[in-house]
Amino acid sequence: MKNRADIPLNCLFQGCYNPMFEEEIQKGKDQCYRYNQLHPNDRKAQRQLLAGLLGKMGRDVTIMPPFWCDYGYHISVGDFFYANHNLIITDGAKVSFGDHVFIAPNCCFTTAEHAIDPEQRKAGLEIAKPITVGNNVWIGAGTTVLAGVTIGDNSVIGAGSMVKKSIPPNVIAVGVPCRVLRKIAEEDKNRYPVYTEKEK
Repeated sequence: MKNRADIPLNCLFQGCYNPMFEEEIQKGKDQCYRYNQLHPNDRKAQRQLLAGLLGKMGRDVTIMPPFWCDYGYHISVGDFFYANHNLIITDGAKVSFGDHVFIAPNCCFTTAEHAIDPEQRKAGLEIAKPITVGNNVWIGAGTTVLAGVTIGDNSVIGAGSMVKKSIPPNVIAVGVPCRVLRKIAEEDKNRYPVYTEKEK
């Protein structure tokens, strides 16, 4: 089973106590464990292992250990991707990242939703919904992105946010739950000083 196309999105399915899924997750965890045992500066070995774990990997991808996911092959990562320490992705459904995405430490992306009904939950039923992160997105430290969310191009998610609903492109959003604070404006280009060789 190289993917879970047999599972209809947004429908309950037998996610827990399922030997087929558990076996696939064990394989993913084994690869994550191997990845996390590598020297943190061994970029070559990291890239080789990630290429076998992720479904798609662009060029110049850095994921600082430790990193944990479930299946791995449901994760798609674009070019110039950087994730800091303690990234967790529970990829029961597809999780896609565009190009030039920055992810700060201690972030979690989870596609799983367990049943609200206690009997269904006890039976192991769950829902998996995809997560999509656009190009040029920066996600602040300690952020959690929940199932079914899309984050638009160029947006910034403030540290400590809980992203329950999709975020449009070109905005700054923050909070629990995460809400749009404002649009990214032209004056943001001058937010930080730019030092020239002449000034040094």
